[in-house]
Amino acid sequence: MTLAPTLTTARLVLRQLRADEAEAEALFAVLSDPEVMIWWSSGPHQSLAETKEYVARNSAEEQDWLCWAITAGDDVALGWVILMDGKPGVGEIGYILRRDQWGSGIAREAVGRVIDHGFQDLKLRRIFADTDPENRGSVALLERLGFQYEGRLRGEWETHIGIRDSLIYGVLRDEWTMETTR
Repeated sequence: MTLAPTLTTARLVLRQLRADEAEAEALFAVLSDPEVMIWWSSGPHQSLAETKEYVARNSAEEQDWLCWAITAGDDVALGWVILMDGKPGVGEIGYILRRDQWGSGIAREAVGRVIDHGFQDLKLRRIFADTDPENRGSVALLERLGFQYEGRLRGEWETHIGIRDSLIYGVLRDEWTMETTR
């Protein structure tokens, strides 16, 4: 894939994740927070160096994904949204947001805008998400966005909190309506 194009909403600017010191410092607040990272595939980051390496890997142009930093007017990353290439016409979406922004509607707005991009500009036919069954916030977000529960994969991930199941949620282009992201 190439670099993520800049996307905007009423409140947000979603721009390519950058592998620089300021980005890593901003995202260390997210990636080192045990409450934010409990449902992530890896545990909380222990050092800024760990975050720098992680951000560099996720922002690399040669990856099979697009990764947008979520910013709210000041260019400081509050989290990110990632859209990964699966098979042709299908993408997987993932997201993470700084805890003090939870409940603000920012995740819904950012994720919705990336889904719009996936369906309208990339011409995907399906976008899905993989979330932990106990991640109530993520499940609620996906359901608010119109995703449908598609199934449970038992013992799918080995994470820092043990072997975990995954819930798969998906939305088809023909089902998608997201008028609030514009």
